[in-house]
Amino acid sequence: MLKLYYSDNSAAYAPHMLLLDAGANFEAIRIDFKLKAQLSQEFLSINPKGRVPVLVTTEGILTETPALLLYISQTYPDKHLAPTDPFELAQAQAFNMYIASTVHVGHAHKHRGVRWSDDPAARESMTAKVKTNMYSYAKFVEEHYFIGPWVLGDIYSMCDPYLSLVNRWLRNDGVNLCNFPKLKEHEALIRERWSHKAVQGVYS
Repeated sequence: MLKLYYSDNSAAYAPHMLLLDAGANFEAIRIDFKLKAQLSQEFLSINPKGRVPVLVTTEGILTETPALLLYISQTYPDKHLAPTDPFELAQAQAFNMYIASTVHVGHAHKHRGVRWSDDPAARESMTAKVKTNMYSYAKFVEEHYFIGPWVLGDIYSMCDPYLSLVNRWLRNDGVNLCNFPKLKEHEALIRERWSHKAVQGVYS
């Protein structure tokens, strides 16, 4: 059985949803960040980064959201959650990596400024810039990455739970999805999926 370690309001939301889409047999284990459980020796022995998501497989331990999404997709090929064509798969990876390397980092400046600066004024400045940055990222995704109605076109893929997570971040960061009709339509579509409904009670 796979084991997914997650915490509230974390990026584990995306692989958690995809595991449900894949029909995977897995156990979801909550790590309470408020109690600093991510810093316990038990958890650090699993992921020395002290972060989630973490996926424990029979082959070893995986971290980083894009890696988990790809692993799940390729472990359940009959679910067609990732392209098989090399170029199309690279395009899907480019989207997921943009979310991980740019959008997630921009969002984290609101809550995790201590990672980048010890100066309270600098952290306050970073927080103040989050809404503007997230708006620009949403605009870029809408205009350059999103095909529609799903991220890669007509077929739901590993990219869509990740975009659903981004839409959550955008709302929390004060970005109005009404300014982005493609993203808003995507959110409406994914809300109808049972996997999305299932994770809503887990990720407040």
